[in-house]
Formats: sequence, structure tokens, C-alpha cells
Amino acid sequence: MQPIIIVLIILVVLVFIALVKTIQVIPQASAAIVERFGRYTRTLNAGLNIVVPFIDSIRNRIDLREQVVPFPPQPVITQDNLVVNIDTVIYYQVTDARAATYEVASYIQAIEQLTVTTLRNIIGGMDLERTLTSREEINAALRGVLDEATGKWGIRVNRVELKAIEPPTSIQDSMEKQMRADRDKRAAILQAEGVRQSEILRAEGEKQSSILRAEGEAKAAALKAEGEAQAIRTVFESIHAGDADQKLLAYQYLQMLPKIAEGDANKLWIVPSEIGDALKGLSGAMGNFGPMGGGSGGFNPQAPGKSVPEADSAKERREQPPID
Repeated sequence: MQPIIIVLIILVVLVFIALVKTIQVIPQASAAIVERFGRYTRTLNAGLNIVVPFIDSIRNRIDLREQVVPFPPQPVITQDNLVVNIDTVIYYQVTDARAATYEVASYIQAIEQLTVTTLRNIIGGMDLERTLTSREEINAALRGVLDEATGKWGIRVNRVELKAIEPPTSIQDSMEKQMRADRDKRAAILQAEGVRQSEILRAEGEKQSSILRAEGEAKAAALKAEGEAQAIRTVFESIHAGDADQKLLAYQYLQMLPKIAEGDANKLWIVPSEIGDALKGLSGAMGNFGPMGGGSGGFNPQAPGKSVPEADSAKERREQPPID
């Protein structure tokens, strides 16, 4: 009985192992390479798959999702003989599981070495300044070379990114000094532009203020002159409307003489030439209304002590030519 039980147990174990080897479950976004007696047979896709136990074997399981592989910093010499360390990141995806298994021994190592050599070729034709400012150009060139070379390996390179570009320490110090000088220069230029703009605005404000002040003074002078002209016109019209004679005008003129002499600064008083005419008119008015009440006994300023008719007769006698 015991040998039979042992045989049955062995058969059960063999059946279980055969079932396990026969049924293969492949996860989503994965693939498996099947070999029969060491030769490629087929590729198992995601899902439930049946293989022949003890004849077919699973060679490799490959993840078909996009992979991200960072590579360590690599020393690269630029065109101006400066050594820079460049970190790269590769985004790739396996598109053909069979080619990725049989066309290259280790596609990760192959991609890394190809990336380093291609990067050195690209950076070797650029100087440091162009290298620091041309990341997109370097990424595009590197991706094109890698995608072309890895196509036969069943690999598609989606993106290549430069994580960091580290120049030597001495170059970094020089770049920092240059950037500091550029920032100081830009700050000085901006400050000068601000001062210049401020001075321009202040000058424009003073100009506008002067123009407005001059316009105001001109309008005030015009209004003042117009007011004085209107006052003179009103006085003139009032005098003509009142029909004032020469005697009244002379009397008003004499009344204005004390106002002309007013003021503490008046050291010299110049008598106008019209004072004689005013006195003449005033004397005529006083002669008409003299003590005798007659109109011919007025005061004569040209002949003191004589009346106006007597002065006129004396003037006529002087003007008569002598009789031969």
C-alpha cells in the first residue's frame, strides 16, 4: 500500500506542476517571451495563456510601460576646452519584446553608453555659453540619435532631458561675478532712467505751470485794462452827459493836485504844464462872480491887479504897430 500511495502523491505533484506550467497569467502592459527547446516560439500578451509544460519555457518578462532611467553625471568637454558634468534622464518604452530580448544583451546599458557618446559628440561642438542656453537643442539632437539607434532593439526613446549642467568651480565663480556685474549695471541704468524721467516730468510740470501762470496774468491784465477802459468810458460818458464846462473841469483838476503830491517818498513835486490853463479857467470863473458882482472885474493871472477887460485893452495897445 505504501508504494502505491507514494506513486499517487508523485503523480498529483506532477499534475499540479504541469498545470502551473501550462497556465500562464500575464499582467496588463506586460509581455513574456516563450522558448521551446531554447528557440523563440511566441510572445505571450496580457491575460490567460496556455503553454506546453516541460517543453515551453518563459525566457523573459518585459514591462511595456514607459520607463524613466536617470544616468549618473558624465564629464563632457566643450568646444572651448572646459569640462562640465551633465546629468541625463531617459524616457523610453519597449515596443517589441522579442527584439528587446534577442537584439541586445542589455538594452539599459546600451542606451546609457549610447547616450554618453552622443552627448559628448554634441557638446564637443558647442562652447560653454551655448551649452548652458541650448538645452532644448541638445535634447532634440540627443533624442533623434537615440531613437534612430534603439529602433532595431525594439525601444522607442520618447524624451531626453538634461537634469543639470555643472561647469567647473572657477567658471561658476566667474559667472556669478559677471551676473552680479550685469545686475548692478541694469540697476544703475534703471535708476538713471528713473531720475531722467523724473526730471523730464518735473520740467514739463514747471513748463505747464509757467504757461498757465502767464496765461492767467495775461488774462488778468486784459481784464484789468478792459475794466479801466470801461471806467474811463463811463466817466467820459458821464461828463458828456452832464455837459460839464471848462470851469468845472479846471476846478476838478485843481482838486486832484493834492492827491498827486501825497506819499512820504515824494521829495520833488513837478507842476504840470497844464496848471496855467487850469488857473486861467478858475480865475475867469472867480472874475465872473467877484465882489462887485460884475462879469468884467475878474482876476487876471497874466496881469495881476487888473481886470480882464483892462488887460485885454493893454494887450491890444501893445500889439498895435507904432505910428510914423
